[in-house]
Amino acid sequence: MSVRKQRLELTWIGKDERPHLEPRILLEDADKSYHAKAHVTENDIFDNILIHGDNLLALKALEQEFEGQIKCIYIDPPYNTGSAFRFYDDGVEHSIYLSLMRDRISILHRLLRKDGCFFVQADDNEGHYIKALCDEIFGRANFIATFIWKKVDSPNDNKVAVTPDHEFIFAYAKAIEHVALRQRPDGSLLDAYIGPDEEGRYYRDRLLKKNGKASLRSDRPSMWFPIPGPDGKDVYPIHDDGREARWASGKESVNEALRDGTLIWKNRGSEDDPKWVPYTREYASQNPSRPFPTLWTDLPTTRQTKAHQKDLFGAGNEFDTPKPEALIERVFQVCTSPGDLVLDSFAGSGTTGAVAHKMGRRWIMVELGEHCETHIVPRLHKVIDGDDPGGLTEAVEWGGGGGFRYYRLAPSLLEKDAWDNWVIAKDYYDPAKLAQAVCKLMGFVYQPDETHYWMQGRSSETDFIYVTTQSLTHEQLAAIAEEVGDERTLLVCCKAFHANADAFPNLTIRKIPQAVLRKCEWGKDDYSLSVANLPEAPREQDEPDDPRVPPKVRRKNGGKAAPQDDLFSGETGK
Repeated sequence: MSVRKQRLELTWIGKDERPHLEPRILLEDADKSYHAKAHVTENDIFDNILIHGDNLLALKALEQEFEGQIKCIYIDPPYNTGSAFRFYDDGVEHSIYLSLMRDRISILHRLLRKDGCFFVQADDNEGHYIKALCDEIFGRANFIATFIWKKVDSPNDNKVAVTPDHEFIFAYAKAIEHVALRQRPDGSLLDAYIGPDEEGRYYRDRLLKKNGKASLRSDRPSMWFPIPGPDGKDVYPIHDDGREARWASGKESVNEALRDGTLIWKNRGSEDDPKWVPYTREYASQNPSRPFPTLWTDLPTTRQTKAHQKDLFGAGNEFDTPKPEALIERVFQVCTSPGDLVLDSFAGSGTTGAVAHKMGRRWIMVELGEHCETHIVPRLHKVIDGDDPGGLTEAVEWGGGGGFRYYRLAPSLLEKDAWDNWVIAKDYYDPAKLAQAVCKLMGFVYQPDETHYWMQGRSSETDFIYVTTQSLTHEQLAAIAEEVGDERTLLVCCKAFHANADAFPNLTIRKIPQAVLRKCEWGKDDYSLSVANLPEAPREQDEPDDPRVPPKVRRKNGGKAAPQDDLFSGETGK
């Protein structure tokens, strides 16, 4: 009898339903892109990306080019608290919230480099569900730690029994065996050393004799042996109380130190009656550091961060739950280096981009809300102009520079005509945009060739795609096939063709839009969803009453959820 293996997983209504996303192209809005007028340093970064649009569609748009390219992802999604924030109401039922997060985190997982790290911030409302969801997507073996940020700096005087003073940041690796986490620089560690010496090094001398636990000769007999002292007499490890001890290093290591002259001898007796004691010299790291703690109680709080946002945006325009720049800095310190690419798909007020810019990281941010223009763009202007005195500016000696490109998602490639047929949205898609969009849909990289008009994209060194709104004749296809030759292949996507499609072995001919109709769902611009769209749990047939089973709980209103505002339609608190 075979035993079915089951895995531990989090389940919810609608978990098996996944959207069929259209991979949109990104269109730059040059009027909103912004760059410094000149290089401030030789390390200025100008190719940063800000996308205004639905973040699930935006992530899908990024997937082809950036899959496996992002070193660090930090997101601060809505916490599903049911509270009405200024920019949106993020209350929504657990099931739809988890589906929304699963769809986004799944793509984010694919975007990470194999040595990349993922950080998601949450509170008690959904935090532990998010942890279970990430365990399923990343694998529990790739969990790094749960960091806890203390977000308040004064006692709460509300008349409640318990106040929430912290939030969680769950950290995961794409593949834990490839991740090299960094330690936190800490110059105070040098306080335990002497120096600097003539070579600028800090050092301390440590007794060669083992002290404390397991320090007796009987504990490690092989590490009891004589060492010839400076006066030629043998020195043994003896505790102050006369007990026979042991050395902290083995005979081979000690003999090597004697040969190299690195054993330090100190006279703990007198000149007439010397008592030579051996030490080893330990040098401090040139860049002293210690592991990051999981309790982050030393960072600015929400109240302090709001004060910074008042300076940035003006009083009354700050976010309700902003995250301090120092918090994002610490996330980047854990796993990134200058030049690494980082991403935040819930950009909020743009804190992640501002921090990444000041720290010399390349960045991508996505934000749907109008504060993408009212908050993020002006904030980044100040950062680039060196006109943002708050946050990390002083600590990292930021003086401005660099820039970013501002993108919007293109409209859906297909639209319904007057007869309810799917057709190319010709009022928007010119030949160049059409070629770019079809390349992405068919899995080709858009790379128009200046010499060969039919080389608009490629999937390999010998496989190409040609997209045209023309109807092609047999003669035209024959001419194209001759140019392509026997060593290359070409996918031709055209309005129509008047020829035998099998007549050209090196060509694959497809009509558009028929060739792409089943690729995804069309004409959908909003994946924030509403709780009203939550699928109703299927009703089971009545069964005989069982006293061990509690009665089923039914919803009011025939099981339909009450309408609520959309989720992910606005700011995320950063």
